[in-house]
Parts: sequence; C-alpha cells; structure tokens
Amino acid sequence: MKLLSSFVSSLLLSGACVVSAASSWSFEDATVTVQSKGAGVGAGAKDKLSPNEPLGKSVSLGAADTLKLLLTTTDGKSAKRPHQAFLTLADPVTGLEESFVFSVKESGKGKVDLTYKDLPHQFLTSSEPIPAFIVIGSFGSSTPYKAKVFDLNIDRDTDVPIALPEAPLRYAAEKEIHHIFRDEPRSPPKIISSVFAVAVLGALPVLFGAWAALGANASHFGKAFAGAPVSHALFYGSIIAMEGIFFLYYTSWNLFQTLPAATVAGLVAFVSGSRALSEVQERRLAGLR
Repeated sequence: MKLLSSFVSSLLLSGACVVSAASSWSFEDATVTVQSKGAGVGAGAKDKLSPNEPLGKSVSLGAADTLKLLLTTTDGKSAKRPHQAFLTLADPVTGLEESFVFSVKESGKGKVDLTYKDLPHQFLTSSEPIPAFIVIGSFGSSTPYKAKVFDLNIDRDTDVPIALPEAPLRYAAEKEIHHIFRDEPRSPPKIISSVFAVAVLGALPVLFGAWAALGANASHFGKAFAGAPVSHALFYGSIIAMEGIFFLYYTSWNLFQTLPAATVAGLVAFVSGSRALSEVQERRLAGLR
C-alpha cells in the first residue's frame, strides 16, 4: 500500500513538472549578428544564443555597426507570439536599464535591431561590458522568461566626443540675495541751480515790461480786492504756495510729500480763481477795463 502511494506521488510530481515545463516561455533558433555599415547582406560575425546559458564571449558594437538579434519565442514546446518581448540592457554599476522591443509575428519569429545611436549616453561612457537580457512574457499562467544571453561591449571612438545632454533643471534653495538699493536722487550742483535762478529773475523785468506795453492797469488793484477780497487773496496765495511747494520738492521733499500739498494748493487755486475771474468779468462788462 505504501509502495502504491509513493508511486502515485511520484507520478503526480512528474506530471506537475511536465505541466510546469510545458507552460514556460522561452526561445529557440536565436542568433545575434553584428553588421558593419556598408557590408553586404549576411556579412558580420554571427553567434547562436542559448536560453539556458549566456554566450561565452562579448558581443562588440561599434559606432558604425548594427546589432541584429533573431529568435523564435516558444510557450512550452510550441512556437507562439507573446504579449511582450524585450532585449534589455542593464548597467550593473549604475543600475540603469534600457529595453528594446522585439517585433514578433504570429509564428513566434521575432527580431530587434540595435545601433550605436540607440544607446543612452550612460552606456556609451561605461568602461565595463553591459549585460544583455531577453525578457518574454504574456497573459495567462505561463511562466515568463528572463535571462542573460550575452555581454555587450561598446567600441567607442575616443577621437569623437560624446554629445552629452544638458543636465535637467533641479529646483533647490538658492543663495541668499542681498539687495543693493540705489542712493536717493540728489539735486543738481549749486552752480547749475544758480544759473537757472538768475535766468528766471532776469526774465521778471521783461515780464513786467510786457504787461505795461499791453496796457496792464495796476490802479485797479484796490478795486479788485474790494470787490472780491477773499477770492483774489486765495488765488494769489495759492500761486505763491505752489511755487513754494516746488521749491521744497527741489530741495528736500519727496514725491509723497509733494503730491498732497500740490493737490490742496491746486484745488484752492481752481475754486478761488473762478471767483476772481468772475469779479474781473464784472468790471470789464461795466467798462472799467
């Protein structure tokens, strides 16, 4: 009875192994060829690949070479097209991986072409051979396949510099910025101010002479102030105040001090000036001017 039980267990175990072996992805008839640019069809070194152990030598790829890998994917013992099939290069130093997709037909026959320019620049600067893996997987219960098949050696021309991309923008704390403010604006030199002051004072006699030539009547000064004393006083006072505000702005005030004072003086000049002009118009209509 024990013998029968042992026999049944062994049979079930063997059946499980057979099912497991029959439901695993793999490949067959795989060859890798490195063909130089300008060489004829079929030229170049060709090596057969095994799904059970990697190739015993490194595969060299130069700047003008093209690596061609042909294989037939199998599910168990039958050729079949998987959902995914890659040739994956993995740098053991940096951990960088790059995968190249196989073009696989319904019959399971697949191929992938790899050129020098397809490789990331990290691989081009690597001093060690880069392990190459074949990865095959699909939907269902079949066990996927991943194994190293060969080492890829990059033959780089040392006379040709590698075009490295610019480093990506990294956001980080910048150095502390110390603002340097400009000095406050200063008045022009006194000599320039004096020249313009003399020019203005020298123009006053010319102004008074022009008023006299045009018929200005200074004798009506008393009548004007008698008719509208407040309006005329505020009007002339606002004009003098505006000149004083400009002087203070030129010498010591800033713009925020000047604007409120100039607004008040201008408003007083507008209101009082309209009343003063009304008084002047009344005298003109009366024939006194």
